[in-house]
Amino acid sequence: MIEFRNVSLAYNSKAVLDNVSFSARFYERVAVLGGSGQGKTTILRLMLGLARPDSGSIIIDGQDITELEESQLRESRMKFSIVFQEGALFDSMSVRENVAFSLREYSRLTEKEIESKVRELLRRLGIEEAIDLMPEELSGGMQRRVAIARSLAGCSPRMVLYDEATTGLDPLTAESICRLIRELSEGEPPDRTGLIIVTHKVSDAAKVAERFIYLRRGAIAFDGDMQHLMRAEDRELRIFTEELHRME
Repeated sequence: MIEFRNVSLAYNSKAVLDNVSFSARFYERVAVLGGSGQGKTTILRLMLGLARPDSGSIIIDGQDITELEESQLRESRMKFSIVFQEGALFDSMSVRENVAFSLREYSRLTEKEIESKVRELLRRLGIEEAIDLMPEELSGGMQRRVAIARSLAGCSPRMVLYDEATTGLDPLTAESICRLIRELSEGEPPDRTGLIIVTHKVSDAAKVAERFIYLRRGAIAFDGDMQHLMRAEDRELRIFTEELHRME
């Protein structure tokens, strides 16, 4: 279980999150929606202990992580993997080296075992043929797939976090990335790997998520399923979801 209890955070006296409370089970598929600067990515950073709230508590699997030292956060972080916006690949490393990075840093696998693991992940994501290429030689979609492979290499996460996973991609490529995200969360609760996707593209969120949290001015303005999202009467939220209404 992931719990935010009355979490507030400000940067340079500007409130980013204001008394935010919600809980999610690891097997849920959740989309965090909202415009730019509404605190979406901040929620992921807080969840991983990469930022600390000014007030409130963040409980991961029954443990309050807000007061933990950096050295104590590893166990909690291993419950997640994260795919950062734009992929954030190491430009100076090949696809093989990018995916192998965390395996070399944090595992005791031999080089032969690492090579096998890397190829297995790239094969699963349909990009094994790119193993010797550099990031600059990859299309945007392939870069995202490599980033997903790298995020999965270091651990067996209970939940995968996606920060604007389709930003900058053409519609066909975005569609394929959404399909992949959904495939990586196959199965039925409580056994499947869950996901939280942070995005301002509600159409992409609708393809992968079952629960939708809408942030406005640092607070949760909506939390519900697709049926309730489509029926929401809030004017700002309806403007935000206009694309979905056109698809009806």
